Amino acid sequence: MCLGVPGKLLEVYERDNLAMGKVDFGGIQKEVCLAYTPEAEVGQYVLVHVGFALSCIDEAEAQEIFSYLQEIDEAMGEEEDAAAEGAGDE
Repeated sequence: MCLGVPGKLLEVYERDNLAMGKVDFGGIQKEVCLAYTPEAEVGQYVLVHVGFALSCIDEAEAQEIFSYLQEIDEAMGEEEDAAAEGAGDE
């Protein structure tokens, strides 16, 4: 199983004859290979796994994935809080 994370494509360029782009992941910008998504355009969302944009997705799908990731983050925080409270009971 792999996890693809959506990001917004900010810039498209070529480096060493390879399509590349700068992608924003909620304020963190990373360089991503666009070889698998040559149709990607600035302003679109791409689904990224290990530095490669695997597909273009629409903004609604990206927002849906962001909400799932937020739910996971909140659940992990609750689990950590519960573990910390349990450790304090000893």
